[in-house]
Amino acid sequence: MSVEQKSSDEDYNPFEHRDVKKPNSDIRSLANLIKSSLGSGLLAVPLAFANAGWGVGLVGTVVIAFICGHCVHMFVSTSRGCCRLEKKPLLGYAETCQAAFANGPKPVRRWAKAASIFAEFSLLFTYIGVCCIFTVLIADSIKQLFDTYFPVFILPVQYYCLIIMVPLCLMVQIRHLKYLAPFSLVANVLLVTTFAICLYYIFKDEINYQDKRIVGDPARFPAFLSTVIFAMEGIGVVMPVENAMKKPQHFLGCPSVLVIAMTAIMLLYGSLGLFGYFKYGDVLRGSITLNLPVDDWPAICAKCFIALSILFTYPLHFFVVIDIITRCTKPYIKEEHRNIIQVIARTAIVIFCGGIGIALPMLEQIINLVGALFYSILGLIIPGVIETVFLWENLGKYNWILWKNICIVLFGLLALVSGCTVTIMDIIEKLNVKTE
Repeated sequence: MSVEQKSSDEDYNPFEHRDVKKPNSDIRSLANLIKSSLGSGLLAVPLAFANAGWGVGLVGTVVIAFICGHCVHMFVSTSRGCCRLEKKPLLGYAETCQAAFANGPKPVRRWAKAASIFAEFSLLFTYIGVCCIFTVLIADSIKQLFDTYFPVFILPVQYYCLIIMVPLCLMVQIRHLKYLAPFSLVANVLLVTTFAICLYYIFKDEINYQDKRIVGDPARFPAFLSTVIFAMEGIGVVMPVENAMKKPQHFLGCPSVLVIAMTAIMLLYGSLGLFGYFKYGDVLRGSITLNLPVDDWPAICAKCFIALSILFTYPLHFFVVIDIITRCTKPYIKEEHRNIIQVIARTAIVIFCGGIGIALPMLEQIINLVGALFYSILGLIIPGVIETVFLWENLGKYNWILWKNICIVLFGLLALVSGCTVTIMDIIEKLNVKTE
């Protein structure tokens, strides 16, 4: 029995009660969903293929895309079922977690508030991790250009992390999403252009695939898993996209906004990962743009574009962090102090993320850690638990929904434990090499 069937006895239709100002069309919702999964992760996928081998990489990308898409599907379905039972037009990510527990079996209902808090903290730390990745990626790109064209000033990447904190602190003071829209538009154009330039260099000369491994070192599979999960997961923005749709019933189904978006993302990641690995092999770095030549003007443009694109995208991801912190602290701050507290808090968060980048300026390892730890929890484990709790009274024939979700949660835990273990070992190894 599906989530919708569980609440079929309810007359309440959440779609009819949604009052969304300037709702998005299916096309715009599709663009937002694809955009949420396309970013620095796209450029890291070739490295994931280098870790796994191109055969495992292709199959793994398809499997992970299917699992991630299914987790989004069941989370949105659960949210709609909770809306009907709670008689609310829409629910956010953390609100859905709370409502699922509140309407689940009696023994777990007391954990409803804890589920909401856990979901909020998962979102918070996920996007703090993304901000750390963005800081290091921008610094890496700028350092590579300056080291080539201004060799008099060879500075460690930590100094560039420190320098870019100044513009980032200024940009995050923008407090309304509508004022960030122009930055987002420019960032998308720059990212697409960077992607096109990467393809130009990949196919510019003959690609040698004979020496490339079909199956990589099994010990590196967790690193592949972490990178692809990080790249594909955009579940943090799924509920805002679905809640803002003019026709939200078009989000699920086949064909649907979700199916088309995940198919497009899978094809983009699979193609860039495959051919990027064929081109550069095992020397790939955390972002494929760092493998491009430093003395050719299209490559120089790509390095500048990706740095600017991430710089302009940073405030959007930062918005999730500050929104959660503001909602949690607002009741405890006097109104006359809120403005100055906002300025201080926004600056402090940027400095905190920059500090992590300075302490661990390892792009590949931070991407793997965020993917393994945070996105596994947010995109795999929580959806599996939430649907199981909400449908506990009827889990289908032979309890197939329960067994399916157990497999998803175990997969998420496997990605979390193995990915974190391999990444921490990589960090320790790199730190030991530096001290020797």
